[in-house]
Amino acid sequence: MINQQQKNHLIILVIFGMSVIPVLIAWSLSKNTALLTGSVNKGQLISPVVATDWAEFSGFDEFSEKNIGEIKGHWLIVNVMPKNQCAQVCLDSLLKTKQLRLMLNKELPRTRRIVMILKEIKPGIAKQYWLKDALLWRLRQTQNKQDEALFTELLHEQNKLDDALVTKLIAQDKPELASSSDLIRIKPSISLIKKMTDIRKSDIPDGMLFLIDPLGNLMMQYEPGFDPYQVKSDLMHLLKISQIG
Repeated sequence: MINQQQKNHLIILVIFGMSVIPVLIAWSLSKNTALLTGSVNKGQLISPVVATDWAEFSGFDEFSEKNIGEIKGHWLIVNVMPKNQCAQVCLDSLLKTKQLRLMLNKELPRTRRIVMILKEIKPGIAKQYWLKDALLWRLRQTQNKQDEALFTELLHEQNKLDDALVTKLIAQDKPELASSSDLIRIKPSISLIKKMTDIRKSDIPDGMLFLIDPLGNLMMQYEPGFDPYQVKSDLMHLLKISQIG
């Protein structure tokens, strides 16, 4: 009887440890970013990390309001759209993070993609951005010059995806699934915008990227034109070390 009680106590302690230890590791990393030096060095560590509050995140549109709960407890790959348009470098950055997340393979469920929208954007214009985010990667899969040229052309904001081109890109897939972007669009509070600009000590440029940990801490930043393979290297180290999210 005593042995069984001891076993039960041990099981409870193990379960408790499995739930608490990852949180303690993540908290320790957020307070001691120097621990990451040497392992995570492709981007720029934010030291000390900057804490955010989930109340500072609001959904930009109906889709995002419905799915905003997904950001909690996940590593966030954060694009920033600082202007009322998404020019070539901005859209290219969105597509790079889509590629990045797919490269994470089994670690993909621990992450979410979000974009911080700092200015007002008309719904019709924004719809084109999300449609391009959902579909343009398909032009990269074919690896032929014609599709590569079309991809580059569609990176420019003035070039739109019309119904015929959307149908062509979707091919045999279900339209409602193929044309849906997994990108959660966030309208940050004034306080959150200030935190990001304070980190930069200047305005945030098009194509900027941040990483936020599952506790809501801004941990890393990457300049426009970032290499998704280098970001992947950093993120995989963080995922391995933290074991949270």
